[in-house]
Amino acid sequence: MNIWAKMMTALRGGVNEAGEAIVDSQALRILDQEVRDASEELRKSKEGLVSIIARQKLAEEKVSKLKLSVEEYEGYALKALEKGDETLAHEVAEKIADLENQLATEQEAANGYAQSAEKLKSAVKQAEANIKRLKQQVDTVKATDSVQRAQKAVAERHAGSNSKLRTAMDSLERIKEKQALESAKMEAASEVAVETSSQNLQDKLEQAGIAPGAKQADDILARLKKKS
Repeated sequence: MNIWAKMMTALRGGVNEAGEAIVDSQALRILDQEVRDASEELRKSKEGLVSIIARQKLAEEKVSKLKLSVEEYEGYALKALEKGDETLAHEVAEKIADLENQLATEQEAANGYAQSAEKLKSAVKQAEANIKRLKQQVDTVKATDSVQRAQKAVAERHAGSNSKLRTAMDSLERIKEKQALESAKMEAASEVAVETSSQNLQDKLEQAGIAPGAKQADDILARLKKKS
């Protein structure tokens, strides 16, 4: 059971390593997508902010209209009291109470929208700054990656050129050795040809009696007898 647990742990480790390798190889692409996702969320936040501000304005407009209505009906109530019409004045007061309740509700809504808008404005501003800074850093990372890939390519080409240069030098040395050997062979052949030609000429001169030939034993013995 312990072995199986270790095997499963090893398998999970292999999967994690493979996943990390994929993430590393696609790091810039993933980073670009994450920036796009963050930008999209920022766009949605701005749309939400626009909607909240619009609702705030509508609520504030309602508050303004309700205040005017309250003032208007307060005037009606005062006129009714001036005429001594308590019943009408009470009815107008009920209308005013309803308007003031609506006013309180709309004022609360307007205040809530205003607070939410301020918070969202701050969040949007911070997000914009973060995304701008992130994009700058992404540009720096991309530039660094491009430089490193260029340096790597140059290094690889330099290593390859050195290898090819060594191969060319080896080939050149072999060609030089072969040429030197051929030159030596031609010189040896020339010397052999000269020696052979000189020997043939000597033989011809001896046969013609022009040049002395090799001394024979009989000639030497005859010379010695004359001396004795």
